[in-house]
Amino acid sequence: MVSVDGLTVEFGGTTLFSDVSFVINPKDRIALMGKNGAGKSTLLKILAGVREPSKGKVSMPKDFRIAYLPQHLMTEDSRTVFEETAQAFSQIHALEKEIERINEELTSRTDYESDEYMQLIEQVSTLSEKFYSIEETNFDADIEKTLLGLGFERSDFQRKTSEFSGGWRMRIELAKILLQNPDLILLDEPTNHLDIDSIQWFEDFLINTAKAVVVISHDRAFVDNITTRTIEVTMGRIYDYKAKYSHYLELRKERREQQQKQYEEQQKMIAETKEFIERFKGTYSKTLQVQSRVKMLEKLELVEVDELDTSALKLRFPPSPRSGSYPVMTENLSKSYDDKLVFANANFTIERGEKVAFVGRNGEGKSTLVKCIMDEIPFDGELRLGHNVKIGYFAQNQASLLDEDLTVFQTIDDIAVGDIRTKIRDILGAFMFGRDDSEKKVKVLSGGERTRLAMIKLLLEPVNLLILDEPTNHLDMKTKDILKQALVDFDGTLIVVSHDRDFLDGLVTKVYEFGQQKVTEHLEDIYGFLEKKKMMNLREIERK
Repeated sequence: MVSVDGLTVEFGGTTLFSDVSFVINPKDRIALMGKNGAGKSTLLKILAGVREPSKGKVSMPKDFRIAYLPQHLMTEDSRTVFEETAQAFSQIHALEKEIERINEELTSRTDYESDEYMQLIEQVSTLSEKFYSIEETNFDADIEKTLLGLGFERSDFQRKTSEFSGGWRMRIELAKILLQNPDLILLDEPTNHLDIDSIQWFEDFLINTAKAVVVISHDRAFVDNITTRTIEVTMGRIYDYKAKYSHYLELRKERREQQQKQYEEQQKMIAETKEFIERFKGTYSKTLQVQSRVKMLEKLELVEVDELDTSALKLRFPPSPRSGSYPVMTENLSKSYDDKLVFANANFTIERGEKVAFVGRNGEGKSTLVKCIMDEIPFDGELRLGHNVKIGYFAQNQASLLDEDLTVFQTIDDIAVGDIRTKIRDILGAFMFGRDDSEKKVKVLSGGERTRLAMIKLLLEPVNLLILDEPTNHLDMKTKDILKQALVDFDGTLIVVSHDRDFLDGLVTKVYEFGQQKVTEHLEDIYGFLEKKKMMNLREIERK
């Protein structure tokens, strides 16, 4: 289907990967894994044809369709959501117009015997064959079904795309890809801006409808649910596992243990050989043996052990100042924007030390309620914070509040106290800031880098109520694990807004669901809540 042969990518005197080859088959659902900077996104861009390799080639059949969803994208601001989504069929409409144009030309020309006339007939015949081979589709119905599946309301269809956030624009791009029915879908972090309902709908689509998929994602549950094969990019080469992500982790561990054993055996042999050479290099009777061993060492192919995460870093929040027994209490809390009701009559109490999740579809009021707790916006009803509550708040806009003239290191050094000061470099490393990166000024950092830096700042401040709004969007799996463990050990109260099921699993014990202008309390963990919700949905279907 798609054949990747001898790909090499070099830039700035560095080889990102060398002589990489593999095949993507029909129905393959591949996870592309590897640490940040290993070359995953570059490999995806080469497959998409938006970047050229230094050497090697990608081959595929004629008329093979690839759809690519990059991390960062732009939609056309002047179109409505429906019009922008309909661009998925622009090539089909262009094909139809070209057939009409050629037919009109054939009708108006009289040089029936000429080569040009015969060429036009051949051209229109080929295009018509291609056009009529496309399944007859009700485009409008398909657009509607896909947009609804991705969380849009019918009332959104005629709104301009400029009215929507980056996350919703990303869904429009996703809708266009799904509607094109491509032979291969390439996805770079597709779940960053999707809520739990949309992710489950998307998983179902990829498993049951998509032809072949290659995905880069830090959402472990998503990757485990949809993929059947894992390609790891590490140290300039790839390892191809016919296994989903969780099984791949076990196989990788076994491989690295074998490599380590081979490496140690080889190092022991090298040391013994060098000792022999040193001891007998002046002995005439051993000259040939010494020379033979010197040549052997020169030709020896050294065993390399793949990168191991030796930084078993354990982050700990500073001890929490003690708060009152009930850090957050609400009574008949309601919030409207003009004539739009977001939620009404929310009544709940969060106890000291509880860890809870706010979940629900985008736009149902999760972040709005967080802003009410932060006293950033007015509301109706009652909301009280307990005695001595000190809030640590992380939202996507935290990144824009950093001092742009400080370096990464200075930003953290300014707030670190006690023993943690000796571990600043380790903490920065865990959040993917190497030594060179730590000397960069905040003003030159990307959005993702600023987000990670804002997260580290929060980790070091002594608070007793942590509110995190989508904290995992720019973190890789290892960093998420470090953060999650720190939150599990946190001795204060936690409210986390997230769609990342794996991150919430084992972290929260209560779920607040936002939807249909209500806030509903569920006394289960995240998977208990999802199971219950599935049963409720089934009952709803049966009623209908």
